[in-house]
Amino acid sequence: MDEHYFSPRTATDDARFPLRVRLAGQDVELVSSSSVFSGRGLDKATAVMLDRLDALSEVPAGARLLDLGCGWGPIALTAALIHPDAEVWAVDVSARARELTAQNAHRLGLTNVRVIAPEEVPEDLVLDVIWSNPPIRIGKPALHALLLEWIGRLAPEGTAALVVGRNLGADPLARWLAEQLPGRSVAKAASAKGFRVLEVGPLSAA
Repeated sequence: MDEHYFSPRTATDDARFPLRVRLAGQDVELVSSSSVFSGRGLDKATAVMLDRLDALSEVPAGARLLDLGCGWGPIALTAALIHPDAEVWAVDVSARARELTAQNAHRLGLTNVRVIAPEEVPEDLVLDVIWSNPPIRIGKPALHALLLEWIGRLAPEGTAALVVGRNLGADPLARWLAEQLPGRSVAKAASAKGFRVLEVGPLSAA
């Protein structure tokens, strides 16, 4: 298992380098590192999610949007670029990943991105939207606990979108989420290149 999935600090050499990628329809010059998840560019799962944002529920004006497991920041940065009125929270256990996301947000002139460690998130923070390429490889018990913790922060009308590989258990995860969240719908919003984009819907009226 890669260190970046679970280590606040990593012994891996932190070799920083320029990264040119396309986010929110524009080519941007960022910085990355070989010691973070998919440091050389967009991983396939994240690319699928960002390509199918049109399939997700509309982000409300002024939303509090969380990128859970932000890495070098592609999801958080995209959210901040296309929703400049949103308050984007970029969360990662890796200090190195957080440093990169903060640096990249600064490079893009984004002032609506808050980069923070999970334990530093205010206890009373209520989220409107979660977009995440979750750390599947931390193992099922840890993943389940992680998802329930953060989905539990959603406002009643809030939604969560998760991109998961079909061969990494996307369909069983969707069924499990539906069992654990009986008041919310869980549906496949999009599917491409072996990945599912799952969306947890708003809390239904009693």
